[in-house]
Amino acid sequence: MSPGSHDALVCVPTYNERENLPSLVEELIETAPVDVLVIDDNSPDGTGKVADLLARKHPTRVFVLHRAGKLGLGTAYIAGFRTGLQRGYRLLLEMDADFSHQPRYVPTLLQAAEAADLVLGSRYVDGGGVVNWGFGRQLLSRGGSLYARTILDLPVRDLTSGFKCFRREVLEAIDLESVTTAGYAFQIDLTHRAMGLGFRVQEVPFVFYERVEGRSKMSRAIVAEAVTAVWKMRFR
Repeated sequence: MSPGSHDALVCVPTYNERENLPSLVEELIETAPVDVLVIDDNSPDGTGKVADLLARKHPTRVFVLHRAGKLGLGTAYIAGFRTGLQRGYRLLLEMDADFSHQPRYVPTLLQAAEAADLVLGSRYVDGGGVVNWGFGRQLLSRGGSLYARTILDLPVRDLTSGFKCFRREVLEAIDLESVTTAGYAFQIDLTHRAMGLGFRVQEVPFVFYERVEGRSKMSRAIVAEAVTAVWKMRFR
C-alpha cells in the first residue's frame, strides 16, 4: 500500500457490495479529507475487482486489502486498523459499505476527534435516529445498547454503533491481538476497552439508513454472541 494523501483513513469492510462501493467511495473522497481502505473478503460478486478499479482511478486516496475468504467483520476491521497504523495515519475510522453510515457525517466525526480520543456516531442521542427500520429491529438495537450499557456501567447511549473514529493512540493502547469478538459484540468491546483505558469518548448524532442495495449481514448468531460476550467483558 503506497502512502496516502491525508492523515485520516476510513476502513470499509466488504462482502458482496459491488452495487454500493463505487458511489460510496466517490462520495467519501469528495466529502471529507480522508483516504479509503477497502477490506474485501474475496466477495463472490466481484467487489474486490471493483475496489481495484477504484484504487487505480484514485491511487493516492483509495487502497485495497484482499483477504482469502469471509473471515468476519471484527477481523476485517482489525486488519484495516493494523494497516492504517503501519502507514502512519493519525485517525482511523470504521464504517459500513452499504450507506447505512452516510459519508456526509464523516467531517463531523473528524471534527469531534480533535477533542476526543474516540468518537461514536450515535443513533440514540439528540439529533440521531434511524430510517426504514421496523419496530422489531429498533427494539433489538435499542434494547441491545441498553443491555450492554447496564451490565458494563458505561455512559454511552449507542454502544452497538459501528460508525467510529479512533485516534491512533487508542488503537495502539488496545491489545488488538486479544480482540476475538465480532458484529455487535466487537463494537461494544472496543468502546469498553477504550473507556477502561481512560480515553475520552464522545457521541455525535447521525441518522442510520437501512441499506437499499444488497442483503443485510445481521444474523441471530451475531445477536447471541453479543448477549454472552458482554458478561465476559464485565468480568474481564
